[in-house]
Amino acid sequence: MLPADAFMAAAETEATQTEVEKIPLWPGEPPGSDVKDDFRPWIEPYLVDAEKARGAVLVCPGGGYGGRADHEAAPIAQRFNKGGLNAFVVHYRVAPHRHPAPLYDAARAVRLVRSRAEEWNVLSDHIAILGFSAGGHLVGSLATHFGDATPPKKDEIDALSARPDAVVMCYPVVSSGELGHRGSFNNLLGADASPEMLEYMSLEKQVTKDTPPIFLWHTATDEGVPVENSLMMAQALRNARVPFELHVYPEGQHGLGLAPDSPHVATWTELCLQWLYTMGWYQR
Repeated sequence: MLPADAFMAAAETEATQTEVEKIPLWPGEPPGSDVKDDFRPWIEPYLVDAEKARGAVLVCPGGGYGGRADHEAAPIAQRFNKGGLNAFVVHYRVAPHRHPAPLYDAARAVRLVRSRAEEWNVLSDHIAILGFSAGGHLVGSLATHFGDATPPKKDEIDALSARPDAVVMCYPVVSSGELGHRGSFNNLLGADASPEMLEYMSLEKQVTKDTPPIFLWHTATDEGVPVENSLMMAQALRNARVPFELHVYPEGQHGLGLAPDSPHVATWTELCLQWLYTMGWYQR
């Protein structure tokens, strides 16, 4: 195993992809929603040119389950390409679509990449999923509820495991309690969601020993989604003895993405890459 700085030096030489393809997640009408519209969720692959297969990172932008932020999409995938890893941006359903539509989309994205791993030169057992804010809640939902992420009518892709091999939660929405982001839960579940459903989607209460390893980062001064969300998730992971890494930066607003104007916060990408490298995402 190469030390982390050697991994970084090698990975930084990788070329990034310039043309991006849109690949539908579902062959027809996507399952899990009563809303009828023309939106069809898709993924965009950003693949590295490497002789050996590499791990992948699926990117779920944030947006309060009401949209998907552009600065948390392609730029993130390109940054992980620069680190030598394959990446995919997941364009999942948001309001007026509600649960379980986004969860089905995230699970399908993992399964689709797994099903085409050989074609895309991806290590099928090194597929991570990363999300920001409400996208962080989505990937955390998959980490805790992957067993409930299969639509009633399955195909051969749905027969594959939807459990990610690692999860990255960036300033995530976690709790449906008083420190949660009410707008995200209203968009995901509706303003009249039952206490049982709010409990089910409060991720700090859903961690088990089967939850995959998780990397979390947040800023202490985040006023949009309080840092306590990440702290509660970290404590739940600790209680369940699930491996995790947590970084809390002293300052920074919500929604920083790559944090190009904050050199200190911007170190999260290098730290995350090192975390993935130590688990085998980068092979030379």
